[in-house]
Amino acid sequence: MDIHRLLDEAFAGIEVTPEIQDLKEEMRANLVARAAELESTGMAPPEAARRAMAELGDVRSVVEDVEPAASGGAPDWLRHRVRPRPRYVLRAVLLAAFGVLALVPLALPAFDIAVPLAGQLAAVAVAALIGGVIVADALRQETTTNYPVPRGRAVGYGAAATVGLAGVGAGALYWRGLALPWLAAGGLMLLVAVVAFTYLGVTQTNRHKSWVVRMQNEHAEVGDRFAKDPAAAARFGIYTMVIWLVAFAAFGVLSFTVGWAWSWLALLGGVVVMMLTLTRMLFGKE
Repeated sequence: MDIHRLLDEAFAGIEVTPEIQDLKEEMRANLVARAAELESTGMAPPEAARRAMAELGDVRSVVEDVEPAASGGAPDWLRHRVRPRPRYVLRAVLLAAFGVLALVPLALPAFDIAVPLAGQLAAVAVAALIGGVIVADALRQETTTNYPVPRGRAVGYGAAATVGLAGVGAGALYWRGLALPWLAAGGLMLLVAVVAFTYLGVTQTNRHKSWVVRMQNEHAEVGDRFAKDPAAAARFGIYTMVIWLVAFAAFGVLSFTVGWAWSWLALLGGVVVMMLTLTRMLFGKE
């Protein structure tokens, strides 16, 4: 299998101690699982193996962090500590600064400075896009406890954040005197963002590093209900569909009875019920 060959090549020239051998086997298990996940999306096995190895990063830097462990002393998080990359920190600071500047047109009307509607909409769009980019960029960074999120999934999280922030901005513009449909559009975008985040969260595979997984196994065994019980995952899908059908129906009824200003509470109720259902199914009794 390509994974085994690539892993052996990565460890070429490295003295294999019992600790390094354990690390290699942990890497092998994670790589095999990741390659299988990529192959399930239609990727060819050789390409999936190379992608999994690329996501793993520099093996030698990981080995250098593990070798001092043989002498003991330092805690796991300190031995495996990953410092933020300077380029990422610089990008995050610059993007945050641009995001604050993008919000200036939305604050000017509070000081009796007129801003055209097109300018306010552009400010909301730019600020939402910058927020999404920050989220996606952050998820692509390796941390002390987690490997980077795959590029496609990170973009998905960023897109969901962008839509959610745009929905908040559209709702805020409604309170500036815009027509009620703007509030409805903002609520719909928030709903789309919540559904997207829920899907991404439920389908998220393990991205914890091997030492974190080992520590979790030592302290507690937390069962993944959906992974162990496909029927529970199917039930959750049905529950989610029913919850949102009821929420949408209530949204429509309230819109034509009490008005748009209150109908969004139906969507909020749908979010609350869905999150409580998810929590109950994941962490409740078998």
